[in-house]
Amino acid sequence: MGHWNEESVLIAVGRGFLATGAAVLAGALWLVAAERPSCGAERRPNLLVIITDQQHAGMMSCAGNPYLKTPAMDSLAAHGMRFELAYATNPVCIPSRMSMVTGHMPSRFGMRSNAEGRKQAPKEAIQQAMGWIFRRAGYETAYGGKTHWMRGMTPESIGFASITSDQREGLAEACAEFFRQSRDRPFLLVASFINPHDICYMAIDDYTRTMGKPTMYPRSTVERQRLAEALRWPEGVSREEFFERLCPPLPPNFEVPALEPECITTDYLGVRSFRQFARQRWSEERWRLHRWAYCQLTEMVDRHIARVLEALRQAGLEQDTVIVFTSDHGDLDGAHRLEHKSILYEEAARVPLIVSWAGVTRPGAVDSDHLVSVGLDLIPTLCDYAGIEPPPGLLGRSLRPLAEGKRPPGWRRFLVAESRAGRMVRTDRFKYNVYQSGRHREQLIDLKTDPGEMDNLAEDPRYEDVLNQHREMLQAWVERTGDQIARPYIVPPR
Repeated sequence: MGHWNEESVLIAVGRGFLATGAAVLAGALWLVAAERPSCGAERRPNLLVIITDQQHAGMMSCAGNPYLKTPAMDSLAAHGMRFELAYATNPVCIPSRMSMVTGHMPSRFGMRSNAEGRKQAPKEAIQQAMGWIFRRAGYETAYGGKTHWMRGMTPESIGFASITSDQREGLAEACAEFFRQSRDRPFLLVASFINPHDICYMAIDDYTRTMGKPTMYPRSTVERQRLAEALRWPEGVSREEFFERLCPPLPPNFEVPALEPECITTDYLGVRSFRQFARQRWSEERWRLHRWAYCQLTEMVDRHIARVLEALRQAGLEQDTVIVFTSDHGDLDGAHRLEHKSILYEEAARVPLIVSWAGVTRPGAVDSDHLVSVGLDLIPTLCDYAGIEPPPGLLGRSLRPLAEGKRPPGWRRFLVAESRAGRMVRTDRFKYNVYQSGRHREQLIDLKTDPGEMDNLAEDPRYEDVLNQHREMLQAWVERTGDQIARPYIVPPR
């Protein structure tokens, strides 16, 4: 054990007293093992990346959400660092997942939305993908569950062995079997679960039934079955009691903002009729049921994650494995009368992120200061723990110092996220969005005073300097990254 000064001991002990349950034990482990040997030739940890689908940052009980219980996710947070300001590079599946396995912004591959997933992936995206990085460095690499990348990309083509294509219980069991196997080298395992993505089918099916249209995605039997299970309330509970005591209320930012960019209606809702249908025709009760089902589906995937973590413990691998938990994007969850994803509101763009290595990362800690881009920072973080040099040209940074309680100098002042028809700049206090067309296409939000994003300050002359600062940041980023998609519609500083 290394040398501790009085302040360090008081901080660690105080943190333990403030924590509860698993976090207390984790605090003790951290105090004893805080100076575990660094990663390198002597000791390289296993790496486990757990990804859910369509889970926003607030959908964990450890994040303060009282309407669901996520003990497995909470246990990771109890042993590690939870990042409050973690964002997807694009709040929709394929672009976000492309970033996670390549470390690049989706626009580098010409991606705006899922539609570009039908295009052939560039050689660069395949040959320099995550699996190959770690396989070439001597890691055993394996992948299970949902993929959803550009055409031509499979687990095998990007350097992984596939353990299963099942995205639910079967994935958890495949992970357990993987852990039971003997091996003489460290592993990187990615477990990509589908839920709470099944919530998508609520608006889709309501729309098709009401409008007398054919069922969309007719082969999705399992998804609809799980959604039906999630929509049920507990037996023996009356309807009145359910809505009074159990069902989540409407979110505080349920209403549509007065100066919402018109592009959200024309370019996001207009091309997906079921989203417009939900916004215009769902009752408040229906919105609350949507929120209830979303919670139930998140609890469902938490149980699958619990099986993975238990199997890791049973195999005696917990102390030797760095675990990163995140999601590809969020769900709008009733904010601004919206569901699904894609739009640059916080509920879609901000995602859960936990980096956990029992006895090494700061137990039960929360980072609310550093802006994190999951798609850019994931590979550098894993490389850091594995003692691997990241590929040249990546824009991300390792989160390892932050997860272990250090404060690296020169952290990013802002981050950028992309979407089908817009770009976002997030700074420590403000958020700036610009969309490609329509009225009010610029949006400036003070997230300190307006976390629900209801008051657009872009047209308030008192915030002209702040607006220009964010325009300048975005312009510099577009030039630096060669973002040809956004270049025609970004607004230069005035």
